[in-house]
Amino acid sequence: MFPGATADRDAASYVVVGAPLDATTTFQPGTRFGPDRIRRFAETYDDYDRRTGSYFSALGVHDAGDVRPWDDVREYLDHLAAELRGVVLDDAVPLLVGGEHTVTFAGVEAVDPDTLVVCDAHLDLREAYDGNPWSHACVVRRALDVADRTVVVGARTGSAEEWERAAADDVEVVAPEDARTWLDGLDPDRFADESTYLSVDVDGLDPGFAPGTGTMEPFGVEPREVRDLVRAVAPHSDGFDVVEVNDRDDGQAAAVAGKLLRAFVRDHAAE
Repeated sequence: MFPGATADRDAASYVVVGAPLDATTTFQPGTRFGPDRIRRFAETYDDYDRRTGSYFSALGVHDAGDVRPWDDVREYLDHLAAELRGVVLDDAVPLLVGGEHTVTFAGVEAVDPDTLVVCDAHLDLREAYDGNPWSHACVVRRALDVADRTVVVGARTGSAEEWERAAADDVEVVAPEDARTWLDGLDPDRFADESTYLSVDVDGLDPGFAPGTGTMEPFGVEPREVRDLVRAVAPHSDGFDVVEVNDRDDGQAAAVAGKLLRAFVRDHAAE
Protein backbone atom coordinates (compact mmCIF):
# COMPACT_ATOMS: atom_id res chain seq x y z
CA MET A 1 0.00 0.00 0.00
CA PHE A 2 1.19 3.51 -0.76
CA PRO A 3 1.92 5.09 2.63
CA GLY A 4 -1.00 7.20 3.84
CA ALA A 5 -3.42 5.76 1.27
CA THR A 6 -5.81 4.65 3.99
CA ALA A 7 -9.21 5.65 2.60
CA ASP A 8 -11.80 3.03 1.69
CA ARG A 9 -12.29 2.62 -2.04
CA ASP A 10 -15.90 3.79 -2.03
CA ALA A 11 -14.99 6.95 -0.09
CA ALA A 12 -11.78 7.80 -1.93
CA SER A 13 -11.08 11.05 -3.75
CA TYR A 14 -7.86 9.64 -5.22
CA VAL A 15 -7.02 6.07 -6.22
CA VAL A 16 -3.47 4.78 -6.66
CA VAL A 17 -3.15 2.09 -9.34
CA GLY A 18 0.13 0.32 -10.06
CA ALA A 19 0.91 -0.62 -13.65
CA PRO A 20 4.17 -2.65 -13.64
CA LEU A 21 4.44 -2.95 -17.42
CA ASP A 22 7.97 -3.76 -18.60
CA ALA A 23 7.41 -4.90 -22.16
CA THR A 24 9.07 -2.38 -24.51
CA THR A 25 11.88 -0.83 -22.45
CA THR A 26 14.84 -0.48 -24.78
CA PHE A 27 17.96 -0.08 -22.64
CA GLN A 28 17.70 -0.97 -18.96
CA PRO A 29 14.60 -3.00 -18.03
CA GLY A 30 13.16 -3.12 -14.55
CA THR A 31 10.06 -0.91 -14.65
CA ARG A 32 8.08 -3.93 -13.46
CA PHE A 33 9.52 -3.11 -10.04
CA GLY A 34 8.56 0.57 -10.20
CA PRO A 35 5.22 0.58 -8.36
CA ASP A 36 6.52 -1.44 -5.43
CA ARG A 37 9.68 0.68 -5.16
CA ILE A 38 7.69 3.92 -5.21
CA ARG A 39 5.53 2.63 -2.36
CA ARG A 40 8.58 1.43 -0.42
CA PHE A 41 10.62 4.61 -0.68
CA ALA A 42 7.67 6.80 0.28
CA GLU A 43 7.44 5.11 3.69
CA THR A 44 9.70 7.64 5.42
CA TYR A 45 7.76 10.75 4.39
CA ASP A 46 5.95 12.69 7.10
CA ASP A 47 2.18 12.66 6.92
CA TYR A 48 1.99 16.40 7.65
CA ASP A 49 2.97 19.04 5.09
CA ARG A 50 3.62 22.52 6.47
CA ARG A 51 3.18 24.35 3.15
CA THR A 52 -0.38 23.14 2.56
CA GLY A 53 -1.22 22.44 6.20
CA SER A 54 -2.47 19.01 5.14
CA TYR A 55 -2.18 15.47 6.41
CA PHE A 56 -1.76 13.14 3.44
CA SER A 57 -3.68 10.38 5.22
CA ALA A 58 -6.68 12.73 5.54
CA LEU A 59 -6.93 13.53 1.82
CA GLY A 60 -8.93 10.46 0.81
CA VAL A 61 -6.32 8.38 -1.00
CA HIS A 62 -6.88 4.67 -1.63
CA ASP A 63 -4.36 2.20 -3.03
CA ALA A 64 -6.07 -0.31 -5.32
CA GLY A 65 -2.91 -2.34 -5.85
CA ASP A 66 -1.43 -3.32 -9.20
CA VAL A 67 -3.06 -4.25 -12.49
CA ARG A 68 -0.73 -7.05 -13.53
CA PRO A 69 0.32 -6.95 -17.20
CA TRP A 70 0.58 -9.68 -19.79
CA ASP A 71 2.29 -10.07 -23.17
CA ASP A 72 -0.28 -8.31 -25.37
CA VAL A 73 0.47 -4.64 -24.64
CA ARG A 74 -2.49 -3.20 -26.54
CA GLU A 75 -4.91 -5.55 -24.82
CA TYR A 76 -3.38 -4.74 -21.44
CA LEU A 77 -3.72 -1.00 -22.07
CA ASP A 78 -7.40 -1.47 -22.89
CA HIS A 79 -7.91 -3.36 -19.63
CA LEU A 80 -5.92 -0.82 -17.62
CA ALA A 81 -7.91 2.04 -19.18
CA ALA A 82 -11.15 0.31 -18.16
CA GLU A 83 -9.90 0.02 -14.56
CA LEU A 84 -8.93 3.71 -14.51
CA ARG A 85 -12.21 4.73 -16.14
CA GLY A 86 -13.98 3.10 -13.21
CA VAL A 87 -12.06 5.45 -10.92
CA VAL A 88 -13.11 8.45 -13.00
CA LEU A 89 -16.75 7.35 -13.03
CA ASP A 90 -16.61 7.23 -9.23
CA ASP A 91 -15.61 10.93 -9.24
CA ALA A 92 -12.11 10.11 -8.03
CA VAL A 93 -8.75 11.04 -9.55
CA PRO A 94 -6.59 8.17 -10.85
CA LEU A 95 -2.96 8.18 -9.69
CA LEU A 96 -1.08 5.76 -11.94
CA VAL A 97 2.38 4.50 -10.95
CA GLY A 98 4.51 2.70 -13.50
CA GLY A 99 5.80 0.86 -15.14
CA GLU A 100 7.03 1.96 -18.56
CA HIS A 101 5.67 5.18 -20.05
CA THR A 102 3.34 3.29 -22.39
CA VAL A 103 0.85 3.00 -19.52
CA THR A 104 0.20 6.74 -19.76
CA PHE A 105 -1.93 6.04 -22.81
CA ALA A 106 -4.38 4.12 -20.61
CA GLY A 107 -4.58 7.06 -18.22
CA VAL A 108 -5.20 9.49 -21.06
CA GLU A 109 -7.82 7.21 -22.59
CA ALA A 110 -9.63 6.97 -19.24
CA VAL A 111 -9.59 10.72 -18.50
CA ASP A 112 -10.04 11.95 -22.11
CA PRO A 113 -8.33 15.31 -21.47
CA ASP A 114 -8.02 18.36 -23.66
CA THR A 115 -4.32 18.70 -22.82
CA LEU A 116 -1.59 16.26 -21.87
CA VAL A 117 1.25 17.83 -19.89
CA VAL A 118 4.36 15.65 -19.79
CA CYS A 119 7.75 15.89 -18.14
CA ASP A 120 10.06 13.75 -20.25
CA ALA A 121 13.59 13.67 -21.63
CA HIS A 122 12.24 12.24 -24.87
CA LEU A 123 9.60 13.55 -27.23
CA ASP A 124 7.98 10.09 -27.52
CA LEU A 125 6.38 11.24 -30.78
CA ARG A 126 7.46 8.32 -32.97
CA GLU A 127 4.86 6.69 -35.15
CA ALA A 128 6.51 3.36 -34.32
CA TYR A 129 9.74 2.15 -32.73
CA ASP A 130 11.29 -1.07 -34.04
CA GLY A 131 8.01 -1.55 -35.87
CA ASN A 132 5.93 -1.30 -32.69
CA PRO A 133 3.42 1.58 -32.48
CA TRP A 134 2.80 0.73 -28.79
CA SER A 135 6.39 1.23 -27.68
CA HIS A 136 7.12 3.60 -24.80
CA ALA A 137 8.85 5.77 -27.44
CA CYS A 138 5.47 6.39 -29.10
CA VAL A 139 3.25 7.18 -26.13
CA VAL A 140 2.82 10.93 -26.70
CA ARG A 141 2.05 10.29 -30.37
CA ARG A 142 -0.63 7.76 -29.39
CA ALA A 143 -1.98 10.08 -26.66
CA LEU A 144 -2.53 12.79 -29.27
CA ASP A 145 -5.14 10.51 -30.81
CA VAL A 146 -7.16 11.29 -27.66
CA ALA A 147 -5.94 14.64 -26.31
CA ASP A 148 -6.13 17.79 -28.41
CA ARG A 149 -2.65 19.05 -27.54
CA THR A 150 0.43 18.33 -25.46
CA VAL A 151 3.11 20.26 -23.59
CA VAL A 152 6.39 18.38 -23.14
CA VAL A 153 8.64 19.87 -20.46
CA GLY A 154 12.25 18.77 -20.30
CA ALA A 155 12.52 17.19 -23.76
CA ARG A 156 16.06 17.19 -25.06
CA THR A 157 16.23 14.38 -27.56
CA GLY A 158 14.26 12.81 -30.40
CA SER A 159 14.50 11.67 -33.98
CA ALA A 160 14.36 14.10 -36.89
CA GLU A 161 10.80 12.98 -37.59
CA GLU A 162 9.80 13.58 -33.98
CA TRP A 163 11.16 17.13 -34.01
CA GLU A 164 9.25 17.73 -37.22
CA ARG A 165 6.06 16.46 -35.55
CA ALA A 166 6.83 18.63 -32.49
CA ALA A 167 6.74 21.73 -34.70
CA ALA A 168 2.98 21.28 -35.23
CA ASP A 169 0.51 23.58 -33.50
CA ASP A 170 -0.73 20.90 -31.11
CA VAL A 171 2.71 20.36 -29.51
CA GLU A 172 4.66 22.72 -27.24
CA VAL A 173 8.17 21.75 -26.16
CA VAL A 174 9.91 23.37 -23.20
CA ALA A 175 13.64 22.63 -23.15
CA PRO A 176 15.31 21.89 -19.78
CA GLU A 177 17.25 25.14 -19.86
CA ASP A 178 13.98 27.05 -20.34
CA ALA A 179 11.94 25.18 -17.73
CA ARG A 180 12.49 27.60 -14.82
CA THR A 181 11.65 30.68 -16.90
CA TRP A 182 8.60 28.94 -18.36
CA LEU A 183 7.35 27.92 -14.91
CA ASP A 184 7.92 31.36 -13.41
CA GLY A 185 5.98 32.96 -16.26
CA LEU A 186 3.16 30.40 -16.36
CA ASP A 187 -0.29 31.98 -16.16
CA PRO A 188 -2.06 30.46 -13.13
CA ASP A 189 -5.15 30.08 -15.32
CA ARG A 190 -3.30 28.50 -18.26
CA PHE A 191 -5.05 25.15 -17.76
CA ALA A 192 -8.03 26.33 -15.71
CA ASP A 193 -10.73 26.05 -18.37
CA GLU A 194 -9.86 22.64 -19.76
CA SER A 195 -9.33 19.06 -18.73
CA THR A 196 -5.67 18.18 -18.20
CA TYR A 197 -3.74 14.97 -17.62
CA LEU A 198 -0.27 15.21 -16.06
CA SER A 199 2.44 12.63 -16.66
CA VAL A 200 5.95 12.58 -15.16
CA ASP A 201 8.54 10.29 -16.72
CA VAL A 202 11.39 10.32 -14.20
CA ASP A 203 13.94 10.38 -17.02
CA GLY A 204 12.85 13.98 -17.52
CA LEU A 205 14.94 14.73 -14.47
CA ASP A 206 18.68 14.86 -14.82
CA PRO A 207 19.94 11.30 -14.20
CA GLY A 208 22.20 12.61 -11.45
CA PHE A 209 18.99 12.99 -9.40
CA ALA A 210 17.06 9.94 -10.67
CA PRO A 211 19.40 7.31 -12.14
CA GLY A 212 16.94 4.45 -11.67
CA THR A 213 15.29 4.66 -15.07
CA GLY A 214 15.59 2.82 -18.35
CA THR A 215 16.89 5.40 -20.79
CA MET A 216 18.98 8.03 -19.01
CA GLU A 217 19.52 11.33 -20.81
CA PRO A 218 21.93 13.87 -19.26
CA PHE A 219 21.29 17.61 -18.84
CA GLY A 220 17.73 17.32 -17.60
CA VAL A 221 15.53 19.34 -15.28
CA GLU A 222 16.07 19.51 -11.53
CA PRO A 223 13.69 17.95 -8.98
CA ARG A 224 12.44 21.33 -7.71
CA GLU A 225 11.45 22.31 -11.25
CA VAL A 226 9.46 19.09 -11.67
CA ARG A 227 7.88 19.61 -8.26
CA ASP A 228 6.87 23.13 -9.27
CA LEU A 229 5.43 21.81 -12.54
CA VAL A 230 3.32 19.35 -10.56
CA ARG A 231 2.20 22.07 -8.15
CA ALA A 232 1.19 24.36 -11.03
CA VAL A 233 -0.73 21.78 -13.08
CA ALA A 234 -2.22 19.59 -10.34
CA PRO A 235 -5.15 21.90 -9.45
CA HIS A 236 -6.40 21.64 -13.04
CA SER A 237 -5.67 17.93 -13.63
CA ASP A 238 -8.12 15.04 -13.79
CA GLY A 239 -5.41 12.36 -13.72
CA PHE A 240 -1.75 11.89 -12.89
CA ASP A 241 0.99 9.37 -13.38
CA VAL A 242 4.66 8.95 -12.58
CA VAL A 243 6.46 6.31 -14.66
CA GLU A 244 9.73 4.73 -15.82
CA VAL A 245 11.06 4.00 -12.33
CA ASN A 246 13.18 0.84 -12.22
CA ASP A 247 15.35 -0.96 -9.69
CA ARG A 248 18.80 0.14 -10.95
CA ASP A 249 19.66 2.73 -8.30
CA ASP A 250 19.55 3.05 -4.53
CA GLY A 251 16.02 4.39 -4.51
CA GLN A 252 16.60 7.94 -5.77
CA ALA A 253 14.11 7.70 -8.66
CA ALA A 254 11.46 5.96 -6.56
CA ALA A 255 11.89 8.49 -3.75
CA VAL A 256 11.33 11.47 -6.01
CA ALA A 257 8.40 9.71 -7.70
CA GLY A 258 6.64 9.14 -4.38
CA LYS A 259 7.24 12.73 -3.36
CA LEU A 260 5.79 14.01 -6.64
CA LEU A 261 2.67 11.87 -6.21
CA ARG A 262 2.17 13.35 -2.76
CA ALA A 263 2.73 16.86 -4.10
CA PHE A 264 0.09 16.28 -6.77
CA VAL A 265 -2.50 15.15 -4.24
CA ARG A 266 -1.80 17.95 -1.78
CA ASP A 267 -2.05 20.72 -4.38
CA HIS A 268 -5.04 19.17 -6.14
CA ALA A 269 -6.87 18.84 -2.81
CA ALA A 270 -6.00 22.41 -1.82
CA GLU A 271 -7.66 23.91 -4.88
